[in-house]
Amino acid sequence: MSIEVRVPTLGESVTEATVATWFKKPGDTVAVDEMLCELETDKVTVEVPSPSAGVMGEIVAAEGETVGVDALLATIAAGDGAAAAPAATAPAPAAAAPAAQAAASVDVMVPTLGESVTEATVSTWFKQVGDAVAQDEMLCELETDKVSVEVPAPAAGVLAEIVAPEGATVDATAKLAVISGDAAGVSAAPAAVAAPAAGGASGGGKDVANAPSAEKAMAEAGLSADQVPGTGRDGRVMKEDVAKAVATASAPAPAAAAPAPAAQAPRAPVAAEDASREERVRMTRLRQTIAKRLKDAQNTAAILTTFNEVDMTEVMALRNEYKELFLKKHGVKLGFMSFFTKACCHALKEVPEVNAEIDGTDIVYKNFVHMGVAAGTPQGLVVPVIRDADAMSFAAIEKAIAEKGKRARDGKLSMAEMQGGTFTISNGGVYGSLMSSPILNPPQSGILGMHKIQDRPMAINGEIKIRPMMYLALSYDHRIVDGKGAVTFLVRVKEALEDPRRLLMDL
Repeated sequence: MSIEVRVPTLGESVTEATVATWFKKPGDTVAVDEMLCELETDKVTVEVPSPSAGVMGEIVAAEGETVGVDALLATIAAGDGAAAAPAATAPAPAAAAPAAQAAASVDVMVPTLGESVTEATVSTWFKQVGDAVAQDEMLCELETDKVSVEVPAPAAGVLAEIVAPEGATVDATAKLAVISGDAAGVSAAPAAVAAPAAGGASGGGKDVANAPSAEKAMAEAGLSADQVPGTGRDGRVMKEDVAKAVATASAPAPAAAAPAPAAQAPRAPVAAEDASREERVRMTRLRQTIAKRLKDAQNTAAILTTFNEVDMTEVMALRNEYKELFLKKHGVKLGFMSFFTKACCHALKEVPEVNAEIDGTDIVYKNFVHMGVAAGTPQGLVVPVIRDADAMSFAAIEKAIAEKGKRARDGKLSMAEMQGGTFTISNGGVYGSLMSSPILNPPQSGILGMHKIQDRPMAINGEIKIRPMMYLALSYDHRIVDGKGAVTFLVRVKEALEDPRRLLMDL
């Protein structure tokens, strides 16, 4: 069986890298997570670990070659080839048996979680020990503070051992389970996993060498391996570990212990008869992150909200007139969100500070609109981003909203799909909200709140008429958006919606 080694996620806005160094050559034996090569981007150096034990096969991308995200770097021969190679180099025949046994099983590791995400919680296992699994079949689901991540089976076989049960918190390099190549391996797998651990403990050494970049960094910093706590697999020292050790060593000793953060106020006493009827459920990581980000927004930005109302008569008439033809041609329904997105993009051109953000003492103006569309899911509120919405047609916007909304409800959104937004629209009207004050999505400086459309009597040219009205709310960061700019923005949105022809003529 041949296993592909591909370029990992390089981080937001990084699309390619250069192969700097190969640490292995074809025919070399490799262990799981052993460093194969090092990639260099315009921001960071990325080490590529081996996804499986085996023998190094073909190197597809040579040193000095530029590769994109998910590009094929090399192949690893697993199975029989992996078992035979260690036997030839083993110092004693006794060591060959565990090597051969280990080659028959494949470790299921935590997949790449995304930039800045270091741990996850195992939420659901779809398979049990002893179940047969096919390659790429979903084994379990992990929950991070940003997205849910499904873990596919790296190979076909039998689920021999679950290392991280439901509810366990795992780091980005943790092992989740073991898949045996055949049914006979179910009982043997735990022993195979325990053997290397016992070998690593005796002698006080590690089975796997430290990362090459870490060795280089330790040499430059004058540190030895026993001075740097390793966070990699089996205690391997990583490049980041060396950077932390250097920072700790160079940091001045504090004159006095820093005061501990204020503890949360204790919960008020609850009567015994009430406590017996309560249910305590731990907040999900996503909900904890939502709570933290919203509170950070209140603590950081000077949030103010201005209101207006819009007569939806013309938009509703236009939609009713063309919705059948729109659906027939574009294969997607014509909703209100595309009108609001277009109206906001139009208004942001006139009031660019609403589409800006604060960076230290600078204001960063965005000459594009990456529109965040808040979506409620069973796991909590998420904000997928429609990139370059200002350059999209009504049909393209509707398709993007429908596709990202479905992915959000299914928990399939990636981190990249929720990053980089410059402005957000939140539609509380779908839940019946008549008026609310939306809260900013940092570091953005503006968010538009849509609400329920309700028939109300309005004075039109001196006559009382019933019109479908909606309250609009713009919450903005008063540090860079003045009241005049905020009101102007909301008035332009109102004008564009009450006379959609203005959008066509850029008025």
